[in-house]
Amino acid sequence: MTAKTLFTAHVHTVGGREGWTKSSDGQLDVKLSVPGSNRPGTNPEQLFAAGWSACFEGALGHAARERGIRLPTETAVDAEVNLSLDEAEGYFLTAHLNVSIPGVADDIAQQLIDRAHETCPYSKMTRGGIAASVALTIPA
Repeated sequence: MTAKTLFTAHVHTVGGREGWTKSSDGQLDVKLSVPGSNRPGTNPEQLFAAGWSACFEGALGHAARERGIRLPTETAVDAEVNLSLDEAEGYFLTAHLNVSIPGVADDIAQQLIDRAHETCPYSKMTRGGIAASVALTIPA
């Protein structure tokens, strides 16, 4: 079975962690800053946390629909993404989601969370990596 691409995000970044990033459709247009610098702007770790938590909540809704359960509107996903540094590995990320599903029994909530973690594309990426490549673009 051949995978069907549902959406491709195109983002252009200039200036790295102290620059600017903008999507091709103009919906994302943000100043970037180094974490902890107190300069205006967000950072890649916050953007990843926002993406993963939003995607995970979508997967949680799908898991609930599979079971015939309606998620409460107060359902929330809080993401923690840590940028760390050690001598052996250099820079690396660790991440954790905290999920709240008020009014749903703990065992059912855990089953929904487990199912969402199986199906969420961001969760899959955090477990097994992502098909990725880096290439040089030669200006015309």
